[in-house]
Amino acid sequence: MNVLLIYPEFPDAIWNFKHALKFINKKAYSPPLGLLTVAAMLPSVWTKRLVDLNVTKLTDEDLAWADYAFISAMSVQRTSARQSIIRCKEAGVKVVAGGPLFMCEYGQYEEIDHFVLNEAELTLPPFLADLEQGCTRRVYKSSEFADIQKTPVPLWELADLKSYATMNIQFSRGCPYQCEFCNLTTLFGHSPRTKSVEQIINELDSLYSLGWGESIFFVDDNFIGNKRYLKAELLPALIEWRKEKAGITFYTDASINLADDKQLMQMMAEAGFNQVFIGIETLDEESLDECGKKQN
Repeated sequence: MNVLLIYPEFPDAIWNFKHALKFINKKAYSPPLGLLTVAAMLPSVWTKRLVDLNVTKLTDEDLAWADYAFISAMSVQRTSARQSIIRCKEAGVKVVAGGPLFMCEYGQYEEIDHFVLNEAELTLPPFLADLEQGCTRRVYKSSEFADIQKTPVPLWELADLKSYATMNIQFSRGCPYQCEFCNLTTLFGHSPRTKSVEQIINELDSLYSLGWGESIFFVDDNFIGNKRYLKAELLPALIEWRKEKAGITFYTDASINLADDKQLMQMMAEAGFNQVFIGIETLDEESLDECGKKQN
């Protein structure tokens, strides 16, 4: 089986850093972590090819080679996703879609053969089993939350790492807070689920072995969702791992109450975190209280 993993192009907006990337001679900000993780879940005997449209083009040769195309996208990538789907269907390539865009809008894509929605750790295995038996359904969904301690190391070797400004890994899913404007807890729950320290070190080792020695983005929506585990397990392991890899730095997203925990900030800095993205929706405390963002 020949499989294309297609990541649609971002429009010229905050998501693609198009103009800033020119200054550092990179084509895209980071590789498609979700698709590369899905690639690691597909049968090892399948041949896989990544086509990140932010880095390269989808060619007629790609389409002639492929039996299936797996497409993942966010809503901001909607236009490029639809163009890619149309090209696949015109070439006779079957399309499997997942990710945030299709979670919200799968009813609007009649041309897609199969939807593998929610968390792929739960919905991809039954699709693959049905595919092997020749009895696939169109939609695969789940209301459960996956055990991400079973999530494999992404197949970064499918990506041209030199084209990207940073690499990305995921430590946790879920958030303990209840901000009403955010759909994170609807998608991933209120209890942060974490990967094991061994998983994170394996992912970092995998990137390092491929020659990556620069910044790495922990893509968690709130990195400090489980402070106890961070302090006791992950950060000490990162401090140790980085001892002979000083060129590698980390950054992440976190809620601003990180600033209330000096020990946590100190440990993050010692582990190599030199940037944290903070979401500040408003400076009005009444508005924050009204929308449930009490941690601010």
